[in-house]
Amino acid sequence: MSSSHEHPNHPSGKRIEREFGVPFPGEIPPPDQWTQTALKSYPSDGPLDWQQLFGRSAPVMIDIGCGNGRSTILSAVSRPHFDHLGVDTLPVVIRYARRRANQRGLKNIRFAVGGGHELLEKWVAPHSVKEIHVYHPQPYYDPSQIHKRLITPAFLSLVHRSLSADGLFVIQTDNPGYWKYIKEVLPMFFNFHERIGRWPDAPRGRTRREIIALKKKLPIFRGTATPLPNLSEENALRLASELPVPTFDADRRLRELDRLE
Repeated sequence: MSSSHEHPNHPSGKRIEREFGVPFPGEIPPPDQWTQTALKSYPSDGPLDWQQLFGRSAPVMIDIGCGNGRSTILSAVSRPHFDHLGVDTLPVVIRYARRRANQRGLKNIRFAVGGGHELLEKWVAPHSVKEIHVYHPQPYYDPSQIHKRLITPAFLSLVHRSLSADGLFVIQTDNPGYWKYIKEVLPMFFNFHERIGRWPDAPRGRTRREIIALKKKLPIFRGTATPLPNLSEENALRLASELPVPTFDADRRLRELDRLE
């Protein structure tokens, strides 16, 4: 899962980890400074209470499909004034993410196993989140699996409901078919802006997947979006029922990238 290398002689006395030659965000302090970042269960009686979860009042960023935690940890390290929740359906990658966040002594981050749609639907109060990030959602190449695709009109209506009025949705993929669909449906819910060029905070890649794709010289599609201000929850739900679901051809030739992750 990890291609890492540590530098025990870093001037700070802390260790630095690398993946594919790219430093993993954050330094590893001595074990007595490590933390616990696991969110082991969701509330049984309502949405998450962010202030109770993090012990303070701060803007919240949710990273859906966070994988091994690189993008979530990057944001947590560089933006200590934000609190962060990373979720993924794969327990194995969440274990990697938790371990890395624990070892970096981070207090503004939690990781949980689970799906993004369910999270926003059941456990995120309306307009309680500042940012939602989705990097490289699984396109599902097999036609029998495409109903599992995350970016649907129903999901986008939940993103719109979850974000604050001045919130931000960040989306990235290396799949051209997915990007074409995203560009068609996202403007129904958001003011959408396609980003040209790499993220300035991580020009070699915010995520493990992005690092691999860039090394293979594949195009990366990036965008940011802010909620349409006059779109009510009722109208967003109506749109979600009327817009087409993602049935695009994901191009099976791109599966090689999945095997490398």
